[in-house]
Amino acid sequence: MTSDLPPESSPFPSPSPSGASRTAPPTATYRLQLQPGFPFAAAARVVPYAASLGVSHLHLSPVLEAVPGSAHGYDVTGHARVREELGGEEGLRALARTAREHGLGIVLDIVPNHMGVPAPERLNEPLWEVLREGPASPYARWFDIDWEAGDGRVLLPVLGGRLGDELRALSVRDGALAYYDHRFPLRAGTEDLPLPELLDAQHYRLAWWRLARTELNYRRFFTISDLIGLRVEDPEVFAATHECVLRLVREGVVDGLRVDHPDGLADPGAYLLRLREETGGVWTVVEKILGPAERLPVSWPVAGTTGYDALRHLDGLFTDPAGHAELVRLHRESTGAAPDTGGAWEATVRRAAREVVAHDLAAEVERLTRTAAAVCETAPGLALRDHAPWALRTAIRETLVRLPVYRPYITAGGPVSAEDRAMLEEAAEGARTAFAVPEEAASVDVVRDLALGRLGTGEAQRDFCARFAQVSAALRAKSEEDTAFYRYTPLLSANEVGGSPGNPLVAPEEFHAYCARLQRDWPATGTVLSTHDTKRSADVRAAIAVLSECPERWAGLLAEAAEETLRTGGVEAPDRHLAWSAWQTAYGMGFPEQERLVPALLKAVREAGLRTSWTEPDPGYEEAVERFTAAGPGGPPLYTVTAFARELREPVRANVLGAALLHLTMPGVPDLYMGTERVYAALVDPDNRRLPDFPDGDGAEGAAHEADTAARDAEDLTGALPPGLSEEKRRLTVAALRLRREHPEWFGAAASYEPLRAAGPAADHCVAFTRSGAVATVVTRLSLRLAGAGGWRDTALQLPPGRWRDALDGRELTGRLPLAELLDGSPAVLLVRD
Repeated sequence: MTSDLPPESSPFPSPSPSGASRTAPPTATYRLQLQPGFPFAAAARVVPYAASLGVSHLHLSPVLEAVPGSAHGYDVTGHARVREELGGEEGLRALARTAREHGLGIVLDIVPNHMGVPAPERLNEPLWEVLREGPASPYARWFDIDWEAGDGRVLLPVLGGRLGDELRALSVRDGALAYYDHRFPLRAGTEDLPLPELLDAQHYRLAWWRLARTELNYRRFFTISDLIGLRVEDPEVFAATHECVLRLVREGVVDGLRVDHPDGLADPGAYLLRLREETGGVWTVVEKILGPAERLPVSWPVAGTTGYDALRHLDGLFTDPAGHAELVRLHRESTGAAPDTGGAWEATVRRAAREVVAHDLAAEVERLTRTAAAVCETAPGLALRDHAPWALRTAIRETLVRLPVYRPYITAGGPVSAEDRAMLEEAAEGARTAFAVPEEAASVDVVRDLALGRLGTGEAQRDFCARFAQVSAALRAKSEEDTAFYRYTPLLSANEVGGSPGNPLVAPEEFHAYCARLQRDWPATGTVLSTHDTKRSADVRAAIAVLSECPERWAGLLAEAAEETLRTGGVEAPDRHLAWSAWQTAYGMGFPEQERLVPALLKAVREAGLRTSWTEPDPGYEEAVERFTAAGPGGPPLYTVTAFARELREPVRANVLGAALLHLTMPGVPDLYMGTERVYAALVDPDNRRLPDFPDGDGAEGAAHEADTAARDAEDLTGALPPGLSEEKRRLTVAALRLRREHPEWFGAAASYEPLRAAGPAADHCVAFTRSGAVATVVTRLSLRLAGAGGWRDTALQLPPGRWRDALDGRELTGRLPLAELLDGSPAVLLVRD
């Protein structure tokens, strides 16, 4: 393969604007994670480089006012203005102008579900007014607060200890109630009261942070009390919280939207319909996590999802079925984990769900219980009387833990899809088994019917129906992604957002069927491999996935690394479960950096919640984790890991390039996370929000940066990756993206997707397809197994009629080609028909 880029006049060309309608979907997007250290002005300097890659749009993280210093922007504190820390609205407009000059549009990430609860609280003006004026405030309708549950006050779980122990830290200062960095407004006429009376006289109740679990009376994002839920179902709240974004859309500053966490909303479908009406139909995708058998509601007026479903299908292609089964066995044997604490997926996720619904979401379940009891008490004809609160509570919990997807989409009295009806009926049937007395199990029927919206359209019925779905989404996210994913760890590449660790396998035919469905139903949906939320970047997962092809070698490395850690550092892992995850993570990184590995592993053990947690930390255990990491994965034995990785260079290369090319040419709109056009090794946040090494400038300066980077890639100081893989990945990425930009008709809504099937003994190791008969993608899967079985042998691929050209090396191809010849230079090939 040559080192030349696909023909361009400059390393930093300025593509001419396409002239397409603003409602036309992007051909590809490039995600920039804005933060105070990387504001709009810095992003503008990246524009020429992003344009040179071939994308059509920049994809920006949230830009509205947020908690000061926020590195992500999802903790919005003000909807009326663009964040000053990033450069304000003028900075955003300047970035958009620079983007336009280079032919790029802007896609914006918006956060309709929640706002940040900052310190000082005055930074969130609507919340400040609610705290000062209580339920009578015109802003009270903004927030999902159950005033009745708090006796007219909202609980603020901000104190480090019980109120009596924290009184000395509370004082009235400058007309506000002060507690360290916090400032709370005072109800009119209470300024001169003694402190105990003053506290009791407010529209809020300051409380020990641990009370949030059982007494919180506002909806929050998952279990994060610093993020308070918004009621955008209220037309006035929608208008106020979207005014700035909608203005930017209407004025042409913003061309598309990514909607964060729609499952947190009371009625996602109605919200999205209103959003479409207000934006004129600009390209919009939603961060909807789909279960393996779940489909995006066809009634939602969006282009599709943000792409975690595509990620699962892509990763699954590179997971070996036989090797994965062996890894599961080895994991159970090595860790000694019980079935429900990591030994078996279904048991693990069910236990995690029970823990979360009974502990972390206890306050949310209590509100559902109170609402269900109120419905029973006021039902016509006394038909639902005498359902005990404990029975309703049990029915709610037992039904929730059995839902197989994030949530149903139902409004009280509205239509119910066959899928939602069947799902809730099945969950209710299982929930009945929790009751010893059949008559008491009738409470399950009440919960089921309320969740299905069958018991009327009164305020309580509507509230239960919406909140049940919202709590379901929080439970699913918290129990699976934030708990079970850290307990069940046979193959960490499978433990990704939207993934299915219990069954991560995707056969080529399943992948083709998925792509055909996307092209037919959601041709402009988003697709991703790495995001600001992925627990491991695509290239780390690509490396870890190779372990499914050599489980015995992995077991050998684990034993050798443990022995070397004990010999050189005198340290053993504090538990075998951690050891398995730590060494797999270190291997995936290639050359682990201790300062990045330690925070990731500490987060993993806290999320798992087996030996320590965020709320009940075990300092001794966490210190042992740090000592082990420093002596083992981050110490001298890491050279053993990199030597092991060196042996797997070529299979890792095949996975990295194969996944990248499939992502860039399959149906949908690919989103590239910043820096992932090259090899990009990142762990869970905040590690994945570090800024990559962007070229700065254009012309000779940009070309010099490219040369320097390529030289560093070629040096390959660690030996963990093939020399030059970063540059190879970039060249392949640029070739595919420029094809998409120059020929959108080959990939868009009117395009076609046709699988190509190899013939021969190794046919299952080839995944190939054409787009609109003009572009062909051919990649290698499970290449280590392929080599062990004797290679391609006489396996061949019949190209469609015509002359085809390799988009990178220019060779001409036609007819029936032996795969050993076609894939001789690279495990992933992009062809264009002349």
